[in-house]
Amino acid sequence: MRHRWVICFLLFAGATINYIDRQALAVLKPSLQHELGWSEVSYGNIVTAFQAAYAVGMLLVGRFIDRVGARAGLAVTAAFWALATIAHAMVSSIVGFSGARVALGLGEAGMFPAGGKAIAEWFPRRERSFAMALFNAGTNVGPIICPLMAPWLVGSFGWRWTFVAMGALALLWIGPWLALYRAPEQHAAVTPAELLALRADANVSPTRIPWRTLLTHRQAWAILLGKLISDPIWWLYLFWIPDFLHRNHGLDLKRLGPPLVAIYLLSLFGGLAGGWLSSRLMKRGWTTNAARKTVMLLASLTVLPILGAARATSLWTAVALVGVAVGAHQAFSANLLTLASDMFPVSSVASVMGLGGFGGAIGGILIAQTAGRLLQATGSYEILFVVPAVAYIVALGVIHALAPRLAPVGGLT
Repeated sequence: MRHRWVICFLLFAGATINYIDRQALAVLKPSLQHELGWSEVSYGNIVTAFQAAYAVGMLLVGRFIDRVGARAGLAVTAAFWALATIAHAMVSSIVGFSGARVALGLGEAGMFPAGGKAIAEWFPRRERSFAMALFNAGTNVGPIICPLMAPWLVGSFGWRWTFVAMGALALLWIGPWLALYRAPEQHAAVTPAELLALRADANVSPTRIPWRTLLTHRQAWAILLGKLISDPIWWLYLFWIPDFLHRNHGLDLKRLGPPLVAIYLLSLFGGLAGGWLSSRLMKRGWTTNAARKTVMLLASLTVLPILGAARATSLWTAVALVGVAVGAHQAFSANLLTLASDMFPVSSVASVMGLGGFGGAIGGILIAQTAGRLLQATGSYEILFVVPAVAYIVALGVIHALAPRLAPVGGLT
């Protein structure tokens, strides 16, 4: 079934564009802050508007995708976020940017519930964490491309047309997605024997778990709280690392590219390594529970050197410390993202991932408000970088307490 890797590539491309559009504001922050007069708190409020909408969108869109399917659901939400990105070009005020970010958050919320559902449909459990890592690699490649693309676009066409160009990428992606994606049961290239093998270890109950009972499962709370605790660190990296490099090392928009590329290349490697290692351990006979949690523990410990990043006087020392931490986050995340399909039926995966995304976005709101105020008060990232050093081990402890064996819901063994 080679077609499943085509689907994985399409999801990777979609996630890349999703993060190009999402990252644009962070990369352009120093320029927009100078031109439009934003304070740190104002920027934090704009980020919060995105996070709040993303949180609400995760709850609504996850259920929507379970109803209409990954194909239609992702096409609709991609169109919405593309138009929202373009809308940034039409505003100048804090209120206007906040409104555009609200629309962007609602649309971008569809990417991971739909992608997780597609991977659960097309990949067996032993390959799922690696497939998820490949899909999730787009969240690293997007932030690599964006700081390389944005300075040229801004210099050639201005910041408004930069947002238009980035939004157009998502509109272009929708065509190949609609042309190439079908659920395995509807795809002519999948034989009955291949479909039987694909479903051999999957919970394919056609009945979606109702909302009123979803939160009665400890497994759902494990995913929600795990994301609530660990995802804010990703938002901290995504929205504040360009500013950290500008503030601590004097980098302007034209010089941000190489350091951000280095950070997100390390992030890309970490995510792929974490997904590969988990799948490799399972192929060698480890249980899903042992493989996932061992990799998550290793990732939690790998983050610790970030404690020295804010005091590093060398730019490339700081880049290395941050890059290793971001890579460890992606290794942790690649395994956390698979837990929905490990423990819940395919018919409810998008809803559960939406619930987890809601938790992560709420955590993102908290970190946005905290970061903006701390930076305005202290001018330093030193306190902020303590948070990543402890967040992952706490998240893993919560996940293990609530799902000590990753016991599946609905009879999957």
